[in-house]
Amino acid sequence: MTTQRILPPERPTLDGLETVWVGRWEADGTYRFDRSRTREQIYSIDTPPPTVSGSLHVGHVFSYTHTDTIARFMRMRGREVFYPMGWDDNGLPTERRVQNHFGVRCDPSVPYDPGFTPPAKPGKQQVPISRRNFIELCERLTVEDEKAFEELWRRLGLSVDWSLTYATIDDASRAASQRAFLRNLARGEAYLSEAPTLWDVTFRTAVAQAELEDREYPGAFHRIGFHLTPEQQAQGFAERVWIETTRPELIPACVALVAHPDDERYRPLFGSTVRTPVFGVEVPVLAHHLAEPDKGSGIAMICTFGDVTDVTWWRELDLPTRAIIGWDGRLLPEPPEGVPAEPYKELAGKTAHSARERLVQMLRESGDLEGEPRGVLRAVKFYEKGDRPLEIVTTRQWYVRNGGRDEKLRWELLDRGKELTWHPPHMRVRYDNWVSGLNGDWLISRQRFFGVPIPVWYQLDSEGQPIHEAPIVPPEHMLPVDPSSDAPPGFSEARRGQPYGFAGDPDVMDTWATSSLTPQIAAGWERDEDLFQRVFPMDLRPQAHEIIRTWLFSTVVRAHQEQGVLPWAHTAISGWILDPDRKKMSKTVGNVVTPMGLLEEYGSDALRYWAANGRPGTDTAFDTGQIKIGRRLAIKILNAAKFILGFGEQDGPIGAPVDLSMVAALDAVVAEATEAFEAYDYTRALERTERFFWQFCDDYLELVKARAYEGDASAVAALRHALDVLLRLFAPFLPFVTEEVWSWWRPGSVHRAAWPVPAGLAGDPAVLEAVAEVLRQVRKAKSAAKLSMRAEISRLDVTGAEAGLVRLAADDLCAAGNVEEFVLDAGDGPLAVSTVIENS
Repeated sequence: MTTQRILPPERPTLDGLETVWVGRWEADGTYRFDRSRTREQIYSIDTPPPTVSGSLHVGHVFSYTHTDTIARFMRMRGREVFYPMGWDDNGLPTERRVQNHFGVRCDPSVPYDPGFTPPAKPGKQQVPISRRNFIELCERLTVEDEKAFEELWRRLGLSVDWSLTYATIDDASRAASQRAFLRNLARGEAYLSEAPTLWDVTFRTAVAQAELEDREYPGAFHRIGFHLTPEQQAQGFAERVWIETTRPELIPACVALVAHPDDERYRPLFGSTVRTPVFGVEVPVLAHHLAEPDKGSGIAMICTFGDVTDVTWWRELDLPTRAIIGWDGRLLPEPPEGVPAEPYKELAGKTAHSARERLVQMLRESGDLEGEPRGVLRAVKFYEKGDRPLEIVTTRQWYVRNGGRDEKLRWELLDRGKELTWHPPHMRVRYDNWVSGLNGDWLISRQRFFGVPIPVWYQLDSEGQPIHEAPIVPPEHMLPVDPSSDAPPGFSEARRGQPYGFAGDPDVMDTWATSSLTPQIAAGWERDEDLFQRVFPMDLRPQAHEIIRTWLFSTVVRAHQEQGVLPWAHTAISGWILDPDRKKMSKTVGNVVTPMGLLEEYGSDALRYWAANGRPGTDTAFDTGQIKIGRRLAIKILNAAKFILGFGEQDGPIGAPVDLSMVAALDAVVAEATEAFEAYDYTRALERTERFFWQFCDDYLELVKARAYEGDASAVAALRHALDVLLRLFAPFLPFVTEEVWSWWRPGSVHRAAWPVPAGLAGDPAVLEAVAEVLRQVRKAKSAAKLSMRAEISRLDVTGAEAGLVRLAADDLCAAGNVEEFVLDAGDGPLAVSTVIENS
């Protein structure tokens, strides 16, 4: 038997571990992806690219830690982990941040200024700049944000291969996004259509169904009279038919009244016409099953367009269009055809709110308003990033088919949802409900500036008007292209905007149109075929539950259309982080906590411990108390490891019954933690490991330390075995402290060590359990007597069926409890302990 003294640091500390090990991991290539491995050996992760538009908050720490625990487990299980990081830097959030940061706004009519410098001190009035200047500022700011994000992610200990980063606005991502669109177009899955569109008047852009939020919004019901003809009155009807609406300003846009076909009150009017109040425009009275007899007066006006039901009525009843709301949310300067200009001029150019107020005055004056408006809170549709209600305007937009109007495709996508393994399983319901409830295709074009351009041009006719029916597309080798600055094949730039020349499509794609391709972008689709074949389809998509309808679904759509496969085998869904009032933590709400201060105060392992205690798919409250527990755990690992390694190294076998019992109990923990991780339940793996660790420290260490001090080979070998296994079990959760301790006595990195497997020694876990219970009773007796834990027990009596198990560790128990006389009496009853303490 040989003994080697191991000397850890004199005073182990958590402070500074992140700096030491982040640098070492990078230098050693600890997490570098080995692309020589086969697909069967690789575990690939479609990591969420965080939006680079400000600072990260603890909600990001929460969900990204979950992913990292899975990545670390899979790496220790022998899989080569493909774990890239992307930056989602295109779209509206970046534009807004640039506007606020630099004090500018994009105006495409402003010429490019190659020497433009943003204001040193941004004022209240934003400086208008060209689109090209604006994009340059977006790119400049996102680079700075990405550096800050990467620094924080490294400090948190994400085991990402930082050589595998991408940005959703870089050349490769833009080329992939445009390529996918062009192939959608070639297969008939993408199409251009002029139709009523949900529109945000602040950002002046179309909004897709997946980006909508219903919010409570104050309004008022107005009871308004439409005029009947003298002939109708002669048939017994009153002078007016009364409707109730919260949007009287849309009366000039009214194209019909509608009631339910079974409503006896209005059935005699079906097929006849009435006249709008104030404007006197003749509109038909029609029947439709969506009309609600018990809502208001039971008859409604159809306007183009007040809400999505108006769109349905307009389409199904084949009604004309009388648009009055412009892209800026103001009423158009000229009335629709057939609407008299004299009353309309009172509303022209006003906001919807101001137009409503003026038209209500006009209705009062004409006697067509009955009573006073009745206040009401109602659900109104908003753009998820907007703060004003959406309008519906008629625009020309690009769409991608997603099953909203194709029953066969809808069922195919529902089948994809069944094929995907969900963690937790109940999250699939959200996917199914979303796909089943789609009422239209995916609107992907946006009237914004910083994004991936729609890669098409239009030839102009003799009057310089675009021929939208025959878009000009680039060959794929030209990608990425920007139609606003690049000329199409066969044209020179001089023909831009000229009759028989060309015009570029001015729009960019919805950010989800690029983000929906993150598996393809990260895997090198059509750019690195060797890598693509090794990592795609991917193994895991981790993400939050609120974007199942957007990111997850849209990614399924694109892979289904392009590759004919599911983009990944598993998806792990994280919950939200809640503030103390149980509200979702959100930058928009302003209740977020940024992580850097927490990392500095408690350390990365402590913050990761809190995050890993959030179960898959479950909303979790932010709790500094649990972060403190995580720090205490990390400190305990340091101190326990120093204590264990202080006994030196023994190469003797583990043979004492209590040592074998501990190893058997640890084997059960290994099996349970492994099973939990394989089911993506990292929280259960942590809980089981942590529970054993504290019992190990409180009970087993105390029981065997006397033997260990004497150099007993079995005790020392068992302690070192336990430390080795526990470090590997904790490694996915607490990467810094486990790596630090591992470095004291093991070569290489714990994060490249093999995940533990059961030792399989012939031990009985019940031995340690019974002896530990007796030791706890001894401690309890000393505490009750207000004595030191080192105080002597004059006599210890143990009786019951488990007394025989206790006998196997009698010497350890007497040493740990400082017992003078130990009496064991086996019997049939439960374990019973009594103590005698002299002079107590």
